[in-house]
Amino acid sequence: MTSWTTPDDVARRLRRRWDSGRALTAYGEGKPWEPLAMPLRGPSAGELTSDLDRAREWVASWERGAGRLGRLEYRRVGGRLVGANELPAKLWVDSYEQLWSALGTTGQAARFAELVVAARAQSPRLVDWMVRHPLRLIELEGQWPAIVATVNWIDAHVDGSQYVRQVDVPGVDTKFIERHRQVLAALLDAQLDERRVDSSCPRTDLAGRYGFRRRPGYVRLRALGRNQRLAGGFSELTVRLDELAEQPPTRATVYIIENDITYLAFPPVDDAVVVFGGGYAVSALEQLDWLAHRELIYWGDIDTHGFAILDRLRCCFPHARSMLMDRATLLAHEGQWVEEASPQIASLSRLTQEEAELYRDLVEDALGRSVRLEQERISYSAIEHAISQNLAGQTA
Repeated sequence: MTSWTTPDDVARRLRRRWDSGRALTAYGEGKPWEPLAMPLRGPSAGELTSDLDRAREWVASWERGAGRLGRLEYRRVGGRLVGANELPAKLWVDSYEQLWSALGTTGQAARFAELVVAARAQSPRLVDWMVRHPLRLIELEGQWPAIVATVNWIDAHVDGSQYVRQVDVPGVDTKFIERHRQVLAALLDAQLDERRVDSSCPRTDLAGRYGFRRRPGYVRLRALGRNQRLAGGFSELTVRLDELAEQPPTRATVYIIENDITYLAFPPVDDAVVVFGGGYAVSALEQLDWLAHRELIYWGDIDTHGFAILDRLRCCFPHARSMLMDRATLLAHEGQWVEEASPQIASLSRLTQEEAELYRDLVEDALGRSVRLEQERISYSAIEHAISQNLAGQTA
């Protein structure tokens, strides 16, 4: 049976125009309406003859629905058997208002227009984003005044001395800013002078991109000498990275350790400190320029990620050496091996030949499936032996 176009078919086609946002964008830009014709597939002359009752019902459905959807255009169809009949051939939508009415979106379109008109007078730099994202604007209608107020506050007040927490807009807190971060970033890009936008930072980094103070990084470290202390007489400190960069400890040797309990239980070593590395966060240590002038020893897990962290550390400090990340240590602790959950495969150009060969074997599963030896599984006597070897090397 031939399918004839129904009012619901046309309503769905019109709805797609709304859902795409194109009609609202044109409306917001002030473009004149271009009359829209929707062809209707209806009965042929032969179908009028063979199925007259169904054809009459189809015409009646359009006569009931046309007033809601638009203006009908008719065509003459028929012949000798049934006579000439005027049947719906096209539905015309003659204005934006008629489209909104057909879709039941008159109120939403009116609110969209109100927001755009207000922005043209008060925040004209935001208008382009608003008309290009009309449905998102309608979705955010309830929060829009607070969003715009936040953008304007940042424009007027941020000078590099504030944290995001200091944005002072009624009803706006850090959770609001985080929830609307994507929209705020797009609007700030439009509102702020380009010199105030650090395009090297992604939009997800609101602090870095728009001139807020960043949350400071911290370093945890402790003195290893039996009778030695850090500044202030403390054996262990957690300090801000920027301050540690300016006031380094005087110790000659720095060990970087990844496991918390191993960091705490690290054996005594004179004239040395141990730093808790925190995995890939070790790259934050690049701010500590003074590490370039210390003996620097890194000890991480023997797995693909451990070697990747070592490689990253050497990007800033090429002289860094590894400890207990060798084949002999791995084989001596075979009973302690576990499986690495998510091995990584990357080209690591800063490993020594011995490290690179072991890394390759881990990647290729030459020693077993996803072999991993966590540093807390290495015997304590092996740690003490490695340290004594290092000290012996220093005095040789």
